[in-house]
Amino acid sequence: MQRERATDLLREMLTRLDAGERPLDLVESVYVFGSYARGALDPGDLDVAVVHRTDMAFSAEVVGAMMAGRDPMAAMKRALKGSKRGIQFQFNQNSDLPAGAELILLWKRGDAPSDAQVRLAAMKPDPDAGRAPRDAMIAQFEGLDRWIPLPVRAQLVELAALGAIDIHRVDLPDAQPTRSDSTALLARRWKSDSPLRRAAGAALRHVEALPTVPEGVWVQGDPLTRGQSFELPGTMWINLGWHDFDQLLFRLHRGGQTFEVLRPTRTKPLHALHITLRDAVVLPRL
Repeated sequence: MQRERATDLLREMLTRLDAGERPLDLVESVYVFGSYARGALDPGDLDVAVVHRTDMAFSAEVVGAMMAGRDPMAAMKRALKGSKRGIQFQFNQNSDLPAGAELILLWKRGDAPSDAQVRLAAMKPDPDAGRAPRDAMIAQFEGLDRWIPLPVRAQLVELAALGAIDIHRVDLPDAQPTRSDSTALLARRWKSDSPLRRAAGAALRHVEALPTVPEGVWVQGDPLTRGQSFELPGTMWINLGWHDFDQLLFRLHRGGQTFEVLRPTRTKPLHALHITLRDAVVLPRL
């Protein structure tokens, strides 16, 4: 993306923020980081960090989207950018961004509209800046990084560099599990046309075909067998769309493994990351 187009996208976003239509009335501040903030003339995607409040209505919308297998932040993204492409958003994750991701304030609630325009004009182009390298990238993420939030990538890369985990990329074929408890869980949790059901079914079938089938399996926080302990060695946590990713370290410390289906979808290819414990000794403390 050329810098001029990125600047136009930010100007349009500021107009929407100043109008403050739902759900943008929840936004508290907006920051720019990455190549554009550094002055690159050809920044690629535009990196934007948003800090927002939640209320009961917004929380209900997020939960409903997650249950339907949709992007829970899709409504907020549409309100910020309309139908335009090329913006990568981070929501309420400023403290989780990797080192070097310097945030430049663009807009904050209570300012006059001209304040944000002044800040935008102050982000001067720099012919020597160049495009910033992609943060927290490894081979397993290639082609999938838009579906892996930057803070998630940063944590996984850090754990892999420590030697604490192994990360295996899996391209999931459409398949249904054969075990009766697996089919019962799918029917109990989701409608037949749900993208979450499709993703969970493919993941469960993959787990059934592993050389060593885990004794304990949980899907989206639900045990495959009712009353099952999560302390069983090697417990497999199947998560859809980064559900409960903040529990990763807790589960690894208990010898668990995680199977993350990145983007549940009704028709498009399914991709997953199988995260296994390599060395508990070097795991960061809880």
